[in-house]
Amino acid sequence: MTPLLSARALSKQYGGRNGCRNVSFDLYPGEVLCIVGESGSGKTTLLNTLALKTAADGGSLHYTATHGEKLDLLALSEPRRRLLMRTEWGFVQQNPRDGLRSGVSAGANIGEPLMAVGARHYGDIRQAATQWMERVELDASRIDEFPAAFSGGMQQRLQIARNLVTAPRLVFMDEPTAGLDVSVQARLLDLLRTLTSTLHLSVLIVTHDIGVARLLAHRLMVMQGGEVVEAGLTDQVLDDPQHPYTQTLVSSVLPV
Repeated sequence: MTPLLSARALSKQYGGRNGCRNVSFDLYPGEVLCIVGESGSGKTTLLNTLALKTAADGGSLHYTATHGEKLDLLALSEPRRRLLMRTEWGFVQQNPRDGLRSGVSAGANIGEPLMAVGARHYGDIRQAATQWMERVELDASRIDEFPAAFSGGMQQRLQIARNLVTAPRLVFMDEPTAGLDVSVQARLLDLLRTLTSTLHLSVLIVTHDIGVARLLAHRLMVMQGGEVVEAGLTDQVLDDPQHPYTQTLVSSVLPV
């Protein structure tokens, strides 16, 4: 199987310090890969570098587009990057307010990405927004309310719907359950697990929460000090961690 996303020796530095260094992996279609580590481990820097939000300093990064074209992402033009983000990619922010437009309704937040890829029929756009609100377990009768009227967990669901409405192939998620109550986290994780499975999504998700990783991910990469110190199948890494840092992380001793 051809990898969807391939990184080799990918590195990013900030003022001489490693944000991430020599990271290599392959992500396959339909696979959920979780990047775990404590605060400052480099996991968010890596995610932003992979999503082309931050320019890499070295290494290579390739993506296999819909029709089999292999793209050199580090040499990609800005217009092509924006096209990828509108069509084949999604990015779920840690804080849903950063991923939503506060000045437009819930329905418009979901419908705007469809308009960006050419949808023009108002009725069809509104119907799609209604269907996606139902799909992420939001009350569709609230379609004309603004994001501020929703709770944090509901805003995160709305952001997820906004990202998935265009049927992307690859979704980046930065701590999507952070800051939510435990019960709200559990419901959101159940929703994410269902959506990733039914939509055959490839997902790169960053978290410090081992429980999130265990529930969602097929494979894990554990980061410490900007480097991947252990990687493998989720159950294998969590049930039999080999690196001392992973052992400590799994035993929940490390601060988050």
